[in-house]
Amino acid sequence: MSVEITTGSPEARVPASSGVTDTVGTAESVLTSRTGAPVRLADPEDLGGSDRSVVMRVRVAETPFELPRTLVVKHYGAPSGTERSDPFAHEAASCQLATALPPEIRVGPELIAQDSDRRLLVLEDLGRGSTLADVLFADDPRAAERALLAWARSLGRLHTTMAGREADFDALMRRLGATSWTDPVAEDIRQALTELPEVIEQTLGVAIPQAVTERLDRAAQLLAASKYRSFSPSDICPDNSLVTGNGARFLDFEWACVRDIALDAAYLQFPFPSSWCSYAMPEHLAESMLATWRSEVVEVWPDLDQDEVLRPRLFEAQMLWVWVSTWWFLPRAGQADTPIAAHMPSPRRSTALAERWKRLCTDAETSGNSEVAEYANRVVDALVERFGSGALELRTYPAFR
Repeated sequence: MSVEITTGSPEARVPASSGVTDTVGTAESVLTSRTGAPVRLADPEDLGGSDRSVVMRVRVAETPFELPRTLVVKHYGAPSGTERSDPFAHEAASCQLATALPPEIRVGPELIAQDSDRRLLVLEDLGRGSTLADVLFADDPRAAERALLAWARSLGRLHTTMAGREADFDALMRRLGATSWTDPVAEDIRQALTELPEVIEQTLGVAIPQAVTERLDRAAQLLAASKYRSFSPSDICPDNSLVTGNGARFLDFEWACVRDIALDAAYLQFPFPSSWCSYAMPEHLAESMLATWRSEVVEVWPDLDQDEVLRPRLFEAQMLWVWVSTWWFLPRAGQADTPIAAHMPSPRRSTALAERWKRLCTDAETSGNSEVAEYANRVVDALVERFGSGALELRTYPAFR
């Protein structure tokens, strides 16, 4: 998931891709068609796309109509044929859905123009502010705490404002020609539920008890329809969240979907399990983030104000995230214990995973799931035996050190 940076530093970088000229020309053509008069763009600045897309900031150099001074252009390549779903369709449908909301409650960029045939989006430029990752890797703990609480509030606001929009999202995806728009993480979770027990037994020598398998099967019901579903960007990691004066704004919707909100809320309890930068946070802050998110979502789901309703769902989501992230990141036999992302300031895979299994053990004990707690504790011991005691030393984000 989020081992790619989708936003760049504030410093201008001229994109190196040979497709940049084509992208600028295509964007000019799309905007000209939309406005009915020539639009010229200049000064392309790389915002760090991926192998799927070119993302750049451009200056509006010439237009007879009122347009923002700068725009963000996202240009997708042709579908590879190997992806489970089309990221352009997810992004375009999500931006259309979000743009229909009033500006004061919108938590993503406004869609200015799009062309489905040329697979191009022209988006509002949200500015040169820091991403949440920038703040967490800086040295100001108060700024980091404020940013995380703002992120939690924006996530809750997103869930609240987008609740009940599943049919609209489905219709937009169909109109864009998508054949699948389910949560991509759900597919990975289902595969992990099937494959991980054997991987853990072969790699760590820990067999899964039947009681834990049954508990996981119950947790997997979060992947089915429920009354607690809402729109999710899916990849809600720190590098995909911009810190602004009006709260956090989400930037990347390539795998956006509608899913149970507990799967997003679990990010508040143990940080960013799909991200390259999954470090630890002060314990009090995790609970404050959850309370902030909860204060928003109870407007739509008032029963989530009750611990006996919310906490079991969060625990089930936590189990699923621990399970799938272990399937993603656990070094198999013969593989090195590398950082999660080789070129980023990531923790070692064993260290990140040991922290998640430790937290799962603690939370399972608290919630009375003794079989899960015992199994999680055995996995932690096995991780330490294989990778050394350093696996137990996950540090906090630099802002809190």
